[in-house]
Amino acid sequence: MENGSLNSESLNRNVAMSVRGGTGKKQGGVAGKVEPFVAQSEHNPRELRSWAKRTGFVSDYSGEAGTSGSAKFEAFERKGGGSSPKIEIDPVVGRTRRNEIEPESRGGATRAENGVVLDERGRKEKERDSGERKVGLNGNANNGVVNREGNGHGVSAVAPVNEEKEGEEGNGDVKVNVFPEGEEHRDGGWRGPLALECGLKENPGIVPLIYYGLQHYLSLTGSLVLIPLVMVPVMGGTDKDTASIISTMLFLSGITTILHSYFGTRLPLVQGSSFVYLAPALVIINAQEYRNLTEHKFRHIMRELQGAIIVGSIFQSILGFSGLMSVLLRLINPIVVAPTVAAVGLAFFSYGFSQAGTCPEITIPQIALVLIFTLYLRGISIFGRHLFRIYAVPLSLTIIWIYASFLTAGGAYNYKGCNPNIPSSNILLDACRKHAYTMQHCRTDVSNALATAAWVRIPYPLQWGIPIFHFRTSVIMVIVALVASVDSVGTYRATSLQVNSRPPTPGVVSRGIALEGFCSILAGLWGSGTGSTTLTENMHTIDITKVASRKVVVVGATFLILFSFIGKVGALLASIPQALAASVLCFMWALTAALGLSNLRYSQSTSFRNITIVGVSLFLGMSIPAYFQQYQAESSLILPSYLVPYAAASSGPFRSGIKQLDFAINALMSLNMVITLLVAFLLDNTVPGRQEERGVFVWSRAEDISDDPSLLSEYSLSKKVARCCCCFNFKCLGV
Repeated sequence: MENGSLNSESLNRNVAMSVRGGTGKKQGGVAGKVEPFVAQSEHNPRELRSWAKRTGFVSDYSGEAGTSGSAKFEAFERKGGGSSPKIEIDPVVGRTRRNEIEPESRGGATRAENGVVLDERGRKEKERDSGERKVGLNGNANNGVVNREGNGHGVSAVAPVNEEKEGEEGNGDVKVNVFPEGEEHRDGGWRGPLALECGLKENPGIVPLIYYGLQHYLSLTGSLVLIPLVMVPVMGGTDKDTASIISTMLFLSGITTILHSYFGTRLPLVQGSSFVYLAPALVIINAQEYRNLTEHKFRHIMRELQGAIIVGSIFQSILGFSGLMSVLLRLINPIVVAPTVAAVGLAFFSYGFSQAGTCPEITIPQIALVLIFTLYLRGISIFGRHLFRIYAVPLSLTIIWIYASFLTAGGAYNYKGCNPNIPSSNILLDACRKHAYTMQHCRTDVSNALATAAWVRIPYPLQWGIPIFHFRTSVIMVIVALVASVDSVGTYRATSLQVNSRPPTPGVVSRGIALEGFCSILAGLWGSGTGSTTLTENMHTIDITKVASRKVVVVGATFLILFSFIGKVGALLASIPQALAASVLCFMWALTAALGLSNLRYSQSTSFRNITIVGVSLFLGMSIPAYFQQYQAESSLILPSYLVPYAAASSGPFRSGIKQLDFAINALMSLNMVITLLVAFLLDNTVPGRQEERGVFVWSRAEDISDDPSLLSEYSLSKKVARCCCCFNFKCLGV
């Protein structure tokens, strides 16, 4: 009689895992003896982690791939297969747990489940931890496809085991197929680990650092510099003011990104003026008392925005430094993050093409070209680089800008007796008044920013004057800071997985939120018009560039600071025609909405509970603000149609007799992202649902980082900074 045995060398780390059993007479399923486990003296804790990430391996014996694996293994053991020691793999990054291999207990093996022979004690542990280990990180298993982070991200497909015929050579073999790194399965269900050209802590050298740094920020052009082209003209500012605001935003983005890389979460995330702050800024700008201002309108509104941003940022800093953010993280999950971020992009649907449609001869080609570069030409490589995919926005913008210059020089926007440099209010001829809007938004020679801007200009604090503080605007920005925090939480989580790292601890997330609040205070003091937060587009940038180095982001931020000192750089960007900028923003806002909805991959996206919550949140987030925005009898004749939705604060239906409170409530109820967050937060935390169904974010613990020295350099602060934080009792910040 020959008992089954387990060959210790049968685990092939490159292709497959085979468990071989001997043939012969059945012995009632009794497992063969296992050799005593000898601990390795030179065990490398990163070995299994790096191998699992490199191959995308997920065992078919853990129950994560449905029932096929366990059924095949049970059939195999009945034929006389041997038992194997119990190996538990952490589902977060594929690292073995602390007790990696447990010897067989005295009770003997009783049955095989999910490919592992369990004794009495093991079966009890299995029952106790089944809700945690039988599926992926969030407990999701769909149609035999294992999700390490829910549906869609880091998914490894485990091929079903084919039935072995009796008498056939190789009987008793069970194989788990592993797809090569970066190879996509034909059914589209598998996506290997992100193959990065430059990892989080890598230093590729001086020349690659400069190239990757400039590449990283060029791919974020639409998010970094186009917001002033929307805000400043509405505020009554000049082309010179627009250039100054762009230079200030570049300076603040560089400073805050460097601060976040060294003192925040330490993830490769670019900070900047976010679209989260654009809608509330437009609401404040379009307040009724500011519409009739003629002198110093721009400076007065900017000081109002500065005061509101500072108050909201102080609240955000307190939220992080006090540790309250760690408590809120228990209530913030993908079902809350996804519709909230999507609503940020969808909030500008009334502005997008309403502004771009002024010049369809340049805006439609712009939208078409950026889509062609992003979608149709994304796989074309030139000199080993996917240039069309990485530089889709700046490349298409440059081409159409040159095309618009030819149209302007060719007289496409020349009208008899009309001068584009004369303000529309001073035009006497009705025919010229009708074409004045087209000339101002389509011509490339209207802006005088290049002629008036200085070569050297250094942004400085309080450059627009002392901030103005009002209760109504401060309340608005406090709530908006909370929305920005929710947005950043989703970005932190997704980016940590993109760089193949363990999720940060709640303390690290709180530290990042606290630093974002501090950086927004700087934005309020310098007067950028919006707060500073983590850009949602970071996820897209890392995905297309395959560069996630912290040093690359810091080098690129240094170049931003240098460019901000050159006044002509901001002036050149301020010369982009407004209609052309609006067409680029149509793509950027759509991308923001798509990136927000992509957070649903961490949950069970086919769950009726989840799709109902997301659908109701988005619908009410669009419909309730539309109800408040319809009270526009006084402003509809003064404001352009694309700005009417942002004027509800002054004439909304809420009337309490307190003007400051009425303005704040009507403004908040007219903001799509605020209503969406409120509805999604309430429903997700009150409607019953399993953790794996909701896709509850699983954050690392402080013990996990302390046990694995390799993670210390990813999230931990330097020793001097950590010692200083401990002196101030900031242990809640993950130090």
